[in-house]
Amino acid sequence: MLSIGDLSKRTGVKVPTIRYYEQMGLLAAAERSEGNQRRYARQDLERLAFIRHARDLGLDISAIRELIALSQHPHQPCGNVDRIAADHLKSVRDKIEKLKKLEEELERIVTRCDGDHSIEDCYVIRSLSDHGLCDSEH
Repeated sequence: MLSIGDLSKRTGVKVPTIRYYEQMGLLAAAERSEGNQRRYARQDLERLAFIRHARDLGLDISAIRELIALSQHPHQPCGNVDRIAADHLKSVRDKIEKLKKLEEELERIVTRCDGDHSIEDCYVIRSLSDHGLCDSEH
């Protein structure tokens, strides 16, 4: 059995986050020792590692909750799991596309200003004040 501190060290998940995951139902409520300390089993360690990796990949709590529920039925087809992953991939690609547009616009703004003007004539300040100076929606 592991203490919450041991679980934290092994997974790299902070203690308050572990408690939060318990409150959210992603992690089962821990058994308690005679001294009322939380005690975790190996399956809790594995579940927390799963949650951490999913969070590192950017999955939200609801998707993780659904994946955990689906994982409780190991002999079922994995179509719903694939759908969750594909939906998340699409979301990541959409964000990347928006970030590329943002990068292009910021690069355009920055290259229009050489730093030799006064603040009142600075193109960066003017662009931030007037969205109409932007080339595209971002």
